[in-house]
Amino acid sequence: MALRVRPSSCISSFITLKLQSFSITQRLFSSIPRPPDDALSTGLPSLQPSYDADLISKILLEHHNPFHAMESSLQLNGIALSSHLVHQTLLRLRNVSKIALCFFLWAKDQTHHTHDVFSYNLIIDILAKVRQFDVAWQFIIEMDQNSVKPTSATFRVLIRRLVSAGLTRQAVRAFDDMSCFVEKDEDSDDFCYLLDTLSKYGYVKLASQIFNQRKFKFDANTKMYTILIYGWCKINRVGIAERLLGEMAERGIEANVVTYNVLLDGICRRASLHPEDRFERTIRNAEKLLDEMRQRGIEPDVTSYSIVIHVYSRAHKPELTLDKLRTMKDKGIWPTVAAYTSVVKCLCSCGRLEDAEELVLDMVKDGVSPSAATYNCFFKEYRGRKDSNNALRLYRKMMEEEYSCLPDMHTYNILVGMFAKLNRMEIVQEIWDDMKASGAGPDLDSYTLLIHGLCNNRKWREACHFFVEMIEKGYLPQKITFETLYRGLIQSDMLKTWRRLKKKLEEESTTFGSEFEHYHFMPYRR
Repeated sequence: MALRVRPSSCISSFITLKLQSFSITQRLFSSIPRPPDDALSTGLPSLQPSYDADLISKILLEHHNPFHAMESSLQLNGIALSSHLVHQTLLRLRNVSKIALCFFLWAKDQTHHTHDVFSYNLIIDILAKVRQFDVAWQFIIEMDQNSVKPTSATFRVLIRRLVSAGLTRQAVRAFDDMSCFVEKDEDSDDFCYLLDTLSKYGYVKLASQIFNQRKFKFDANTKMYTILIYGWCKINRVGIAERLLGEMAERGIEANVVTYNVLLDGICRRASLHPEDRFERTIRNAEKLLDEMRQRGIEPDVTSYSIVIHVYSRAHKPELTLDKLRTMKDKGIWPTVAAYTSVVKCLCSCGRLEDAEELVLDMVKDGVSPSAATYNCFFKEYRGRKDSNNALRLYRKMMEEEYSCLPDMHTYNILVGMFAKLNRMEIVQEIWDDMKASGAGPDLDSYTLLIHGLCNNRKWREACHFFVEMIEKGYLPQKITFETLYRGLIQSDMLKTWRRLKKKLEEESTTFGSEFEHYHFMPYRR
């Protein structure tokens, strides 16, 4: 069974809907609760259930072409906007930047609505995610001019996206420019965020350089050193991390359990565990660090044990993982979902699915709810065995209303790739629809897996449709996707189809609707 293919929407076809199909009235949106102030006080707003935001985002996603003039005034006529509704709608449109921006601009022009700082933070995050940093800066300046003062959270959003794009120097400049827009000077927390973001994305050398230049201005503390220790461990430079721990002691800065856990994770996480002597050396080093913690009066906690369990799991030592789990319980340290998941992963990868299922039941008895990551361990094993029946059984069980654990984006992608490869396209359609309904995706990986699966099954019409759809949503295909589709179309004597697709990509990457004309957009290119 082939996937259902819907024709692209355009302005004329949308107008023929005449709004009857989607009757949104003032009454429907009149009872939207505002979230408590503390819910939005740190970082970006969180995704919350909202029927109204679901409906608006669905209309926009299904009937708005982001490369032409915005029809939002037609689509959303009669809506009583609130800040909460804007936040939740933007969160649901976070993966389709142009549509999100169209909605944001439409909402900004409404008479009785003024965007708050959190709405601006969301749109800045959405645009910076697709590397539209010039436009993001325009919004920061616009905030300042409209008396919506940017906060440190605004700059944290921008800094994180700049670093993730590899623009580290621009990120540091954004940090330095913060004081020109924010009503307070940069403090220790802001500095820690900059160091942490650089370290998490692998730029610990730059983070260390900045730390050494400014550590006296911000008064170096345990948190700053812990961040740098994490960064060096992340790039497998444990020796430098250990020297930093020694430097802390020399400066009279006390390490805490988090510091030791970060170093313990660095010792264990990336260590090669094969052959056997490397595994044993890693465990010896880990035990040595745990002994040092105890000597300094710091008792290992649940995270410490979870790290060691993860080492046993990576080494495929199911009995040792189960033994360490029992040891934790004997010491009165109750495992977290991460610890249980490491053991489940080990059991699944060793083919002991029944034991893994029993352990999940034990989790629930202990009051620990399995996460999507826990069930992904089963899905990966089913994928390796090509066991579509059990994978589908578990997936549908997760989708039951009374079930407390919903699939995450990784779950959907595992299943889309698995069933596409097995040519079970009716199941792919079911999963794809569920993924869209949940608001989790699809993302770039979803489209890539689906298009490659369709190409492998020689379903060129469907592959071309989803290739265009991903481009229209602002996801530019990876090089391998280009090559795979190109080879398939050439071999099938469909060169004209490929030329049309390539032309569309070139046009859409540089074409923007009239509502974007005041913003300095860069072409959407990979």
